Amino acid sequence: MSAPIRALVLAALAVCSLSSVTAHAQFFSWLHYRSWRGEHTPFRHKHQHGRTQSELAKKAEPQDTPKGPLQIIISIADQQISLYDNGAPIARSSVSTGVQGHPTPLGVFSVISKERWHRSNIYSGAPMPYMQRITWSGIALHAGVVPGHPASHGCIRLTNDFAIRLWHLTRRGTRVIIARDDVRPVEIANSHLFVSKPKAASVSPEFSAATVAGNNNNTATATYGPLLSSAGTPEVTDLQIPGSIPGGVAPQKVVPISVFVSRKLSKLLVRQGFTPLFDVPVKIQNPEQPLGTHVFTAMDYQNVGASIRWTVVSLSGEFSPPKESKAGMEQIVAKANDALDRIEIPQEAIEQISQLLTPGASLIIWIRISSW
Repeated sequence: MSAPIRALVLAALAVCSLSSVTAHAQFFSWLHYRSWRGEHTPFRHKHQHGRTQSELAKKAEPQDTPKGPLQIIISIADQQISLYDNGAPIARSSVSTGVQGHPTPLGVFSVISKERWHRSNIYSGAPMPYMQRITWSGIALHAGVVPGHPASHGCIRLTNDFAIRLWHLTRRGTRVIIARDDVRPVEIANSHLFVSKPKAASVSPEFSAATVAGNNNNTATATYGPLLSSAGTPEVTDLQIPGSIPGGVAPQKVVPISVFVSRKLSKLLVRQGFTPLFDVPVKIQNPEQPLGTHVFTAMDYQNVGASIRWTVVSLSGEFSPPKESKAGMEQIVAKANDALDRIEIPQEAIEQISQLLTPGASLIIWIRISSW
């Protein structure tokens, strides 16, 4: 073989080898950060090859921890579940939701209890492994048969491997959004979104609620309700505003707050974990017009100071679901901004919420109450 031909052959082999290495690196990166191996493994409830269920569960437990607030979004139309970490997609899988006679409810929910080996107390003790309950009426996410179409009595069936990994990632309080169509978080900035105050670490929930009740008896009377649940540990976050904690001091673990605005009640309610703190009346411009359902989530601090990055997930109730395009994202943001601009919150309540605000906190404008 002549020298020029040999040089060309070697060059071609080098290019192919480099392309193969690059493609493999990108694929590995996607597997590590954006997907999970074996997420379509069929569910088997019995022991496998002599190993116990606890051994299988321990082996399946993921090593990575979430980088920010987790959001679980389920699309009924697509029969699909998407998991977002700090506003970015990290995993996606097929699901099977409720059949026509037993539909899966739409709305905004939270994981209210978890059980690794659960059996249904409604349907003859049917196995519901890696169960994550989102309503006290029996709706839950759990491992099961996923045939590619709705087949459950209202629960959200997950593939076995996905259910195991999701169970280990979530905490009680993790947000679950069930929508008719596929929706996703979109970044948003609005002057009416709450701004974190650096002194949040020194303010207790009890003090905050009492202050709101005492400062304005006409518009900010505190109202306490029963706990939704007392079992398990709610989702927590590190309370560390950049530049506010001296070096060597560990950040304080706090439970993010959830703020709920109801057009029907004309009221704002604040909860920390599953503990109600206070509620106040709010004014809504043009109350006869719908606000829609919007879930705003505080993601992380953008820089040194109290500036927090927000995202919003809007459920397609009064408008057609937009496509994943710039125009579609702008439509979502416009609808969400319109809802925010129509709500007038007492200044005292804004101050108290700002003192409690941390990454993971949420502001929910909703049509009807789910499990929050």
